[in-house]
Amino acid sequence: MSDELALAEDAPRLSSAYQSWYRFSRNPTAMIGLVIVVACVLAALLAPWITPYPDHVGAVVNFRARHLPPSADYWFGTDNVGRDIFTRVIFGFRVSLLLAVVVLGTAIPIGTVLGLTAGYFGGWVEIVIMRLTDIALAIPPLVMALAVAAVLSPDLVNSMLAIAALWWTWHTRLIYSITRQLRTREFVEAAETLGASKFHILFREILPNCVSAIAVKTSLDCGFVILVGASLSFLGLGIQPPTPDLGTMVASGSAFLPDYWWESVLPGCAILFVALGFNLLGDGLRDLYDVENVR
Repeated sequence: MSDELALAEDAPRLSSAYQSWYRFSRNPTAMIGLVIVVACVLAALLAPWITPYPDHVGAVVNFRARHLPPSADYWFGTDNVGRDIFTRVIFGFRVSLLLAVVVLGTAIPIGTVLGLTAGYFGGWVEIVIMRLTDIALAIPPLVMALAVAAVLSPDLVNSMLAIAALWWTWHTRLIYSITRQLRTREFVEAAETLGASKFHILFREILPNCVSAIAVKTSLDCGFVILVGASLSFLGLGIQPPTPDLGTMVASGSAFLPDYWWESVLPGCAILFVALGFNLLGDGLRDLYDVENVR
C-alpha cells in the first residue's frame, strides 16, 4: 500500500519529467548537441581503453612514423615526433572537460550566492556587489586570463584560476536579475510573513526558480570555457607538453602547415566539435525552459 501511495505521489513529477524530455527530444539540434556532448564525455572517460596508442599520451618519440597522413593505422595521422593524433585528441577531451568542470564549478556557486544576495537585500549590499561585478565585466575574460597566466607559471591549475577569475560575474548578473523579479512575488512575501529565515527564502524559495536559467547558462558556458582554455594553450600560456591539449596541438601543428595539415586542422576540428555540442545543447535547453537573456 505504501509503495502504491509513493508511486501516486511521484506520478505528477514523473509525468512532468517525461513531458520535458519529449519536448526536448523533438528538437533535432538539441538532440544533436546532447549526442555530441555525451560522446565526448564517454570518449574522455574511456580514453585509455578506446584509443589505439594510449602510451602516446606521454613523451613518446617514433621518428619512423613522423608526419604520417590519416590512415587505417593512424586515423588522424601522426605529429612531428610520430605520436598518434587521434589518441592525443581523445585524451585532450579529458583536459578540456576537466577545465570546464572546475572553472564552472567554482564560478557558479560564487556568482549564484552574490547574485541572490544583491538581488534580495538591495541597498548598499546591492551597490557594492553589482559595482564590483560591473568593473569585472568591463575586463574581457581572455585578456584577464592572459594576464593571470602570464604572471603565474603555465600549467593546468593556473589556467583554471585564470579563467575562473572573472567567469563568476556572468552568473552574478544573471541571478541578480532573476532575484530582483522574484523578491516581490507572492510566495516570497508569504514566506516572509510566516517568519521564514533569509537563508530559507534565498535557497529554498528563490534559488529553485533560478535552476533552469543556471542550467542553460552552464551548458552554453562550457563551450566558451573550452575555447578560452584552448586559446591560452595555443598562445603557450596553458597546458604544457607532453600533456595532450587541443590548443597546444593546434599551435604545434600550425608550424607544419599546409604540408601536414592534419596535425593542426584535426585537433582544431575537435575543439569545434565539443564547443558546438555544448552550444546546441544550451540552445535546446533555452527553448525547453523558455529562458530569456541567457547567452
